Amino acid sequence: MESKTKAISPEGTGDFLAAHEDVVKRVLERQPADEYLYELAELFKVFGDSTRIKILYALFESDLCVGDLAQLVNISQSAVSHQLKILKDAKLVKFRREGKIIFYMLDDDHVRTMLSMGMEHVEE
Repeated sequence: MESKTKAISPEGTGDFLAAHEDVVKRVLERQPADEYLYELAELFKVFGDSTRIKILYALFESDLCVGDLAQLVNISQSAVSHQLKILKDAKLVKFRREGKIIFYMLDDDHVRTMLSMGMEHVEE
């Protein structure tokens, strides 16, 4: 039978039982701050919308303007613009202007990697 050791909760709000106090302590010491984890959760929320995923996938393939994205995703240009703002705010897409046309693209290789890994995970 596994012996349990009493440990103090990280918030100091009470006691809890820890089967492996040394492991719990090590993990708690390495755990990022709550603010950082909140920001990470907010980033993952952006991936929770299938329209945004379609836009990101299209931009994975090519730099595109709003009109091209609207046609590919089959929604209005204003709806695409709304989703692009969310993606820009999350630093997932950026843009460049060529004359009067604005082309959108993935912000950097990290975004490409996140999409690739997500697609691999879904295919497993």
